[in-house]
Amino acid sequence: MLRKLGQDPESPDGKSPTVYLDEETDNYILQGWRVTDPDRLAQLDVPGHETVIEFPKRMMPFFPEVKLAQEAPGDSPDTR
Repeated sequence: MLRKLGQDPESPDGKSPTVYLDEETDNYILQGWRVTDPDRLAQLDVPGHETVIEFPKRMMPFFPEVKLAQEAPGDSPDTR
């Protein structure tokens, strides 16, 4: 089962990008902007059974591990 962890609050349509957790595999599923620029793709080694998406850095707090690290006691905002 997929659990939605968060959606880009700055998305103009409110539909993308989105971070999900697959509770059966414990893997993340990311919905984002398809990377189609040939120059950018040429810098990657993407097997035929994979794809590449892009999503904004501002969405990192939706990942539970990042959120827990940010809430760590004694952590100051300027060290994040």
